Amino acid sequence: MIRVQNLSKHFGMVKAVDNISFKVEAHENLILLGTSGCGKTTTLKMINRLIEPSAGNIFIDGKNVFEQSPEILRRGIGYVLQNNGLFPHYTVAENIAIVPQLLKWDKKRTEKRVSELLEKLHLSKDHLNAYPNELSGGQQQRIGLARALVADPAVLLMDEPFGALDNVTRSKIHAEFKALDELKRKTIIMVTHDVQEAFELGDHICLMDQGKIVQNGTPSELLFKPKNSFVKGFLQEQRLQLEFKTIRLYDVWNWIAPASAISKVSGLSADTDFWSGLEHFKFNDAETINITHKETAEIRSASFEQLMAAFYQYKKQQTHE
Repeated sequence: MIRVQNLSKHFGMVKAVDNISFKVEAHENLILLGTSGCGKTTTLKMINRLIEPSAGNIFIDGKNVFEQSPEILRRGIGYVLQNNGLFPHYTVAENIAIVPQLLKWDKKRTEKRVSELLEKLHLSKDHLNAYPNELSGGQQQRIGLARALVADPAVLLMDEPFGALDNVTRSKIHAEFKALDELKRKTIIMVTHDVQEAFELGDHICLMDQGKIVQNGTPSELLFKPKNSFVKGFLQEQRLQLEFKTIRLYDVWNWIAPASAISKVSGLSADTDFWSGLEHFKFNDAETINITHKETAEIRSASFEQLMAAFYQYKKQQTHE
């Protein structure tokens, strides 16, 4: 869906982005991850031509973005900013309706789509006539997301969209983000410097440093098959928690025993991440959990100790491969 070829951006002698290439498949979420100044936001802004590159090409759905006018290009791409980018003197309704007005939608169609998005994003219609400064940070960010989604673009670009939120609000919005059907149909590139966020939300991660992509891979590949010492060191401080959130229960399936008898304890899908599996013991005061394989419907059962033993067996296998 998106293909970036040999993309560079130089500001004088500074190589902000230095000859990078990557691709994003349809309906994937690619994360550009790295410290401040690594080139990730510059890369994002070149995709919708807010910044013109020094060299290279970008294709969206097979079309070269430089063969379109920037205005037409941007109408087909949703864009979410860190500080939501809402116009302070526009109401919520007016902010969301900006792109539909540019596309000359009639009023009824716009109102229907806005209403639909408010419901999906857990916002009340009472907010429509409010101004951004009357809303909480989380509400403002949801409105910014609604504005980016309103014309149903195939591509969504997100520049540290949750960076200004407190940890509790961010965690809640992360859960909503993963569950929202609107986003499952999008091809997304998201910029973040938050390692946990990248691993929680990304299908693939491009880890950048000094304008270059150091490694491009799945969260699991970055954790268990780091390309070099930079990748290993970048993730080291949060490694255990990242492993818990990256590994799924089906990854440790072979080290969990079949359930001898199906107890009445609530079960989990094998697609559940390992962290959520551990939390299940804490919040449900359960001695064992049942895990159901989505494809075969087979059920296996594990105690906390058995689940942790399976986790370390899986890690051992990954280390030796």
